Amino acid sequence: MTQPALSFESLEKTYPNGVRALKGVSFTVEEGEFFGLLGPNGAGKTTLITSLAGLTKPTGGRIFVRGIDRAKDPRGAARNLGIVPQEITFDPFLTVRETLRYQSGYWGIVKNDDWIDEILENLGLLDKAEANVRALSGGMKRRVLVAQALVHKPPVIVLDEPTAGVDVELRENLWTFIGGLHKKGHTIVLTTHYLAEAQALCRRVAILKEGRIAALDSTEKLLSRFEGRVLRCRLEEGDLPAELAGRVLRRHGADVVLRAGDAEDVRGLLGALHDAGLRAENLTLGQPDLEDVFLAVTAGAK
Repeated sequence: MTQPALSFESLEKTYPNGVRALKGVSFTVEEGEFFGLLGPNGAGKTTLITSLAGLTKPTGGRIFVRGIDRAKDPRGAARNLGIVPQEITFDPFLTVRETLRYQSGYWGIVKNDDWIDEILENLGLLDKAEANVRALSGGMKRRVLVAQALVHKPPVIVLDEPTAGVDVELRENLWTFIGGLHKKGHTIVLTTHYLAEAQALCRRVAILKEGRIAALDSTEKLLSRFEGRVLRCRLEEGDLPAELAGRVLRRHGADVVLRAGDAEDVRGLLGALHDAGLRAENLTLGQPDLEDVFLAVTAGAK
């Protein structure tokens, strides 16, 4: 029987200050899966990933990487992992190529310049190979982090906010490259605040809330769980009446997304907007997306 790529069993973490970051988290990620790990700030995602990386010691539970107990055989587990951290860290005295050669050396890998060149080319770093890492922009440094995580060709790749603060071109290049690795059988775990990326890429999604799993299912089933539709609009004038406050799924400035039901319910919503004297533009009625589901789950709604 094939072992899961990752298995978290009743994982607990309580920090010395009494903060309980993980509260019995259990789930598995199957071999070859593209899996999304989502949650608001403070939900426990970072603690979970740093525990997986061996940077944080859990206070309870176990982690298995392809059947290897993370606590009993940390190097064996780590050899199967490539983790792209959220924080940018680097040796300021090395060039990009030297950084990747040193990273390869940690795993006993030498003479892998062909693979290093392939990574650099796919991440748009080939022309920066001899540049000092400290001279790169923030987006370029993040590309180097991705490259470091891939030098030993790990079967399990964990991407923690890999596209935060980077341009659209890098995102496209990164997902094309990662998509190619996934097709070759690599397991991908993604944490991101760009929920459109998670919806497009991930077959299954876990949503953490306050240190616990709040939802875990296929992306398709999570979307189908959300009853009704959503009404999106832009309020050019006025504000929502109090009776519609409970319908708001999210709001960004003048852009509002409201929970909507059947046709009669939609007519009622439009009537309430009209009666309140609101001037709403760009009205669209559609199916909910993963961001709608995410906000409903993390807000405690169904």
